[in-house]
Amino acid sequence: QVQLVESGGGLVQAGGSLRLSCATSQRILGSNIMGWYRQAPGTQRELVAGSSSGGSTNYADSVKGRFTISRDNAKNTVYLQMNSLKPEDTAIYYCKLTTLGDLRDYWGQGTQVTVSS
Repeated sequence: QVQLVESGGGLVQAGGSLRLSCATSQRILGSNIMGWYRQAPGTQRELVAGSSSGGSTNYADSVKGRFTISRDNAKNTVYLQMNSLKPEDTAIYYCKLTTLGDLRDYWGQGTQVTVSS
């Protein structure tokens, strides 16, 4: 069973930056997608950014130009660099791994990001 552990959340002022990390408990073999999702109180969980093992990335329109997803396969880690943060970015951020061979999803426990105005 793969486990995901997020870190890097916290409190930051509007305009500031944070970098989230998500480490997997084991090396992931085969095609996969790792992504960051977020959920604010009273809202549905939404995709923020995704990164495939093939090298493609995608972003929600609301974060394009401000957030960057990257991965370090040697460290089994995916990152989310968040710049120019806004109060509306406040949410719990979750890491998700999808292994494409068996179409299984794995979720991290979430990390809180709070942006003050």
